[in-house]
Amino acid sequence: MEGQDIGTTLTELLAAATDTATQIGEMVTTPGWRQYQILILLGLVALSYVLRFVTSAPLERWIRAGEGWQKWQLRLLVQLLRRLPLVYFVMLCWPLYWVMQEVTWPSRSYLIGIAATLATAWFAVGFISRLVPNQTLRRVFSWTLLTYATLLALNLAEPAAEFLDGIAVGIGTFQVSILTVLKALLLIAILLTVARLGTRAAAAGLHRNEDISPSMRVLTIKAIQVLFYGIVVLVGIRALGFDLTGLALISGAVGVGIGFGLQKVVSNLVSGIIILLDRSIKPGDVISLGETFGWINSLGARYVSVITRDGKEYLIPNEDLITSQVVNWTHSDDYVRLDIYFGASYHDDPHKVRRLAIEAAKGVKRVLVQPNAPVCHIVGFGDSSVDYILRFWISDPTAGLTNIRGNVYLALWDTFHEHGISIPFPQREVRLVGGAQSDGTAPQG
Repeated sequence: MEGQDIGTTLTELLAAATDTATQIGEMVTTPGWRQYQILILLGLVALSYVLRFVTSAPLERWIRAGEGWQKWQLRLLVQLLRRLPLVYFVMLCWPLYWVMQEVTWPSRSYLIGIAATLATAWFAVGFISRLVPNQTLRRVFSWTLLTYATLLALNLAEPAAEFLDGIAVGIGTFQVSILTVLKALLLIAILLTVARLGTRAAAAGLHRNEDISPSMRVLTIKAIQVLFYGIVVLVGIRALGFDLTGLALISGAVGVGIGFGLQKVVSNLVSGIIILLDRSIKPGDVISLGETFGWINSLGARYVSVITRDGKEYLIPNEDLITSQVVNWTHSDDYVRLDIYFGASYHDDPHKVRRLAIEAAKGVKRVLVQPNAPVCHIVGFGDSSVDYILRFWISDPTAGLTNIRGNVYLALWDTFHEHGISIPFPQREVRLVGGAQSDGTAPQG
C-alpha cells in the first residue's frame, strides 16, 4: 500500500510540475499580458543592476566614512551591499505590483506578484540564515526555506509535502519520513539560532553586571547554555517522533555502564562546579600549581586555562585544582609581597645599607609605596657578608614577578655602586701542606 501511495503522490506531483512548466511555456510563447509581464520583469532586473552600478560606490564611501559603527551594523550593511540588485528588484517590483492591481485586472500582474514574493523570500532567508552558527545547518535552513517558498508561490507545496511524507523508513512501530526529517532539521536550526542568540545576550548582560562575581558569571552562563541546548536536543528528538519515555529507560541503563569509564570526566565536571561555587579561583587570578605560574584565562567545564609569562597555555584539569595545593596570589586582593636577599661588606654601615636599599626599591616602577612601603632587615652575619632581606609590595602580579625582582636587583646595584657599598663574594685560600716538588708532584711520604 505504501508503494502505491508513493507512486500516486509522485504521479500527482509530476503532473502538477508538468502543468506548471506548460503554463510557463505558454506564457513565454503566447503574446499577451503574460508575455508583457515577463518583459516587465526582465526590465526590472536590468534596471536593478543599473542602479547597483550607479549607487554601490557612493554607498561604500558612506560606510567607510561613518564612525561609531557597531559590528552588527557593519555586517548588516555588507550583506546589503552584496545583495543590492535583489534589494532594488524588490523595491521596484512591489510598488509596480500594487499599482497594477489597482489600475488593471489582477491577472495582468500575477507573474509580477510571484516574482516579488520569491525575491522577498530569498532576500529574507539570506539574512536570517546568517544567524545560524553551523554551516551545514545554515545550508539546510536556507535551501529548505527557499524551496518551500518557491513551491508555495507556484502552488506545489501540498503535492510536494505529500510526496515527501510518503517516503518513510519503518523500524517496528516507529516510522520516519523525509518530510519529518526536513521539518526536524529546520526546527533544530531555528532553535539553535535562538539558543545561540539567547546565550550571547545573557552572557553580555551578566558581564556588564558588576554585582556578580566572575566565577558566578561563568557558572550562570554555563547553566544557561546547558538549559538552552538541552531543550534543543529534547525538542529535536521529539520532532523526529522518538518516544522520550523509552529513551529515558535505555539511557539510564547505558549511563550506568558509561559512568564507570568516565569517572575522571565526571570528577572534573563536578570539580569545575565546586570551583565556580566556592569562588576559590576566578578568571584573572594569578596562581601557582607545581612548576606552573600564570593567570587564569578561562574556566571550562573540564579544565582551567592558565597562561604563563612565556605565552604557554596550560589546560589544568579541575580535579587537580581541588586535590592539589594551589597558591592563589590574588584570591583576596591583588597585593603581593616579594622578598629578595643580598649581602653587603662588614666594612659598610648597616644603617646606611638599609636606607639605601629602601630608597632604591622605592624608585622602581611597580613597587608600591602606599599602603605598604618597602622595608629592609638584617637576617644574619654570613661568612663573607652581612645578610639582608628587602621586602616590597606590588599590585599587578599578572605583569610578572621575575622581571620586577630583576629591576629591584639592578636598582640596588646602581645605588650601591654610586655610594660605595661593596657586595662581597666568598673567597677561599688554598694552602699546600709540606710544600711541593719541583716537578709539581706531591712529596713522597
